[in-house]
Amino acid sequence: MAMKKVAGSAIKALANSGSSSVLTRQLHASPGSKKIVGVFYKANEYYAKNPNFVGCVEGALGLREWLESQGHQYIVTDDKEGPHCELEKHIPDLHVLISTPFHPAYVTAERIKKAKNLQLLLTAGIGSDHVDLKAAAEAGLTVAEVTGSNVVSVAEDELMRILILVRNFLPGYHQVITGDWNVAGIAYRAYDLEGKTVGTIGAGRIGKLLLQRLKPFNCNLLYHDRVKIDPELEKQIGAKFEEDLDAMLPKCDIIVINMPLTEKTRGMFDKERIAKLKKGVLIVNNARGAIMDTQAVADACSSGHIAGYSGDVWYPQPAPKDHPWRYMPNQAMTPHISGTTIDAQLRYAAGVKDMLDRYFKGEEFPAQNYIVKAGELAPQYR
Repeated sequence: MAMKKVAGSAIKALANSGSSSVLTRQLHASPGSKKIVGVFYKANEYYAKNPNFVGCVEGALGLREWLESQGHQYIVTDDKEGPHCELEKHIPDLHVLISTPFHPAYVTAERIKKAKNLQLLLTAGIGSDHVDLKAAAEAGLTVAEVTGSNVVSVAEDELMRILILVRNFLPGYHQVITGDWNVAGIAYRAYDLEGKTVGTIGAGRIGKLLLQRLKPFNCNLLYHDRVKIDPELEKQIGAKFEEDLDAMLPKCDIIVINMPLTEKTRGMFDKERIAKLKKGVLIVNNARGAIMDTQAVADACSSGHIAGYSGDVWYPQPAPKDHPWRYMPNQAMTPHISGTTIDAQLRYAAGVKDMLDRYFKGEEFPAQNYIVKAGELAPQYR
């Protein structure tokens, strides 16, 4: 039954796309043992501190016993870079690759070409830009993620970062740990959030949750997106739609990036666009680091044009030790942590298991989880 469903899906995909590569990849989904590779960050000594810490190499999304009991091979590693890394050894014969945005396995066109048995790329979390989506579509691969699994986690983190920047929190924290006490050194640039204009670029699942959480702070809320929020929700939140992004940006005291990384958004915030922002603007970016021009952000923080920059996304990841954002002034950066809380890990681990189970049975995934299906990219990545 599973083979019939897979074959039927493959024939339908071929008819829709006109590409023989789609049919070839789909027909590889035969019964029997599959080789599944997971790429996650290592927890080391922290793994033993929480039994629900499943999003790491040691926790392996809690899938090992289940997969191996069904006869599948499950290999988990954090070694993902370079021609001799552990991941590279398994590229030629793996069937499924699972990765996360927090420790992404960069799936290039070259790797896709080598991966003759590869059928399915799963993101444990949301955001699949670590995959060359065009190459995946052309190869007839399925790319899917656990849509919605960590949107609350990221929205809460964004709100925290806004407050950290607005209240000039970090200098006060550093004073405490260095034995200093200088109230003026903090207060001269600490503000209330109330009354400030906050604009989010992107008002999807995360952007809407952020706007809802900002409403009690009595801010002036703006948003820009491909589509408008439902009118009733927009009214409840009190947010105003801005069709023209470049018209919205200079109005904002605080800008939050909530859009996916695509060819259109890569490097969107370059030197020229940053120069048009309000002097002293605060920026929060938990979306993707490559949306920003790295050096342009560092220069604007140094000059004071950007008064504060906070986020947990970098390019590449992990960030090299000489990454300029580590050393620029007025930053509140962290490693990529916002979407990998313990609560989020449990949600995206369950989502990955559900999709694997459907894959083994030849069943469809929830429609919102597909990023690439039958040679077509999801709308947000087009």
